[in-house]
This record gives sequence, structure tokens and C-alpha cells, in this order.
Amino acid sequence: MKISYNKLWKMLIDRKMNKTDLREMTRMGSNTMAKLGRDETISMDVILRICEVLHCDVGDIMEVLPGDESGSETK
Repeated sequence: MKISYNKLWKMLIDRKMNKTDLREMTRMGSNTMAKLGRDETISMDVILRICEVLHCDVGDIMEVLPGDESGSETK
């Protein structure tokens, strides 16, 4: 399974915010922001801080997509 944060980026655009604004408001490290940009997993603590700052739910900022990077399905 793969994670996508495209919903988060769209939300930032709609709210006229940039990644630096989000990083500062959530006290997020630059490495974590880089992981978000690469659609990698981050800690639930950071996800919850993002939701708190943006007044939204987890499903509003991310989604889990079917499939994985290796091309094999796990049963």
C-alpha cells in the first residue's frame, strides 16, 4: 500500500499557505517535511498536529492507495 498526501497539498493551496507555514505551525522538522513531499510514512503524532493546526480530519490530508512499490500483492 502507498500513502498519498496530495489532499494536504491541495488544502494548503486552498488556504493560501505554503510548506514553510505548515512546518512552523506544527513544529515539524525539515526531514519530516521532506518525507511528506516523497509520500513516505511519518509519525501519527505529526499527522495529528497537522490535523489540529488545519482543523481537519486525517482523511482530509492523506489517503492510502492500493498496491505497493515491489509490484507484489500481500494476501
